[in-house]
Amino acid sequence: MKASRIHAFGGADALSCEEVPTPTIRDNEVLVRNRAAGVNPIDWKTCSGGGAAAFIGKLPFIPGWEFAGTVEMVGAGVEDYQIGDRVFGFIRFPEAAGCYAEYVAAPVAQIAHKPDELSFSQAGGLGLAGLTAWQALHDKGQLQAGQKVLVLAAAGGVGHLAVQLAKAAGAEVIGSASAANHEYLRGLGCDRLIDYKTQDLASEVQDADLVIDGIGGEVGISALSCLKPGGRLVTLPSVTADAVIRAAEADGKQALGIRVEPNGQQLAELARLCAEGKLQLTLAGELPLSEARQAHQQSAGGHVRGKLVLTIEES
Repeated sequence: MKASRIHAFGGADALSCEEVPTPTIRDNEVLVRNRAAGVNPIDWKTCSGGGAAAFIGKLPFIPGWEFAGTVEMVGAGVEDYQIGDRVFGFIRFPEAAGCYAEYVAAPVAQIAHKPDELSFSQAGGLGLAGLTAWQALHDKGQLQAGQKVLVLAAAGGVGHLAVQLAKAAGAEVIGSASAANHEYLRGLGCDRLIDYKTQDLASEVQDADLVIDGIGGEVGISALSCLKPGGRLVTLPSVTADAVIRAAEADGKQALGIRVEPNGQQLAELARLCAEGKLQLTLAGELPLSEARQAHQQSAGGHVRGKLVLTIEES
């Protein structure tokens, strides 16, 4: 099969598209003919030697933790999936999962049936960002209907899904983004919008029950001022999480970091919301697997609206 992989840590140029063995499946796994793989910052960070590099074992390494495709083989113990089923998933994180490839061996506990309402490309980019948003809002943030949620980087891959999920949960949603993204975010359900380039967050919001911080660092620290007493901030970037948490503790406020976890049941809930029209992933771009280098360069450049996805055509 074809796969994009690295033989040494480095920049985007370290990726090369090669012929590699098709993975074998174990009990409670399925072999999926992959049609789309999501591209995320953790991918290029790991390929550069950061991110999840400590967990992936020996090189060469095939990046990617999320995918969408069709089941081609089922392992022993599999009951809920059969050959021909269309599925999507976020698997094995932070260990190597090998989703930048034509075939993926996936644990059935970490996948779900793909809703017809989503294309393979949309489903292929939904797992990591969708679960991050879900777990930040519900598991860490303990969101309740009627609460006020502020989403920083609201037009990004996680942010635009957090907006929709918070709205579906009955929250009042405030989004922080550049003015160019305001109309787009209104369409996703934002009740109020803040232009981070011209408006000061702390001056605009002081009564948020929950802040989803997709930026981190000094921005995340300053967003602590947006919380009401008893509110909490969930910061997504791991590299600055400790600094944000320390600042919160010093100010008598609550901030939490997060590392997204695979969860098939939560994926199924995301699929249900997609089928009901309450959630849809925005594609920032689709590139063929052979252009994984370009996808990493685009992702690393920032300011991507939605998700980048690698497409894998039938060979």
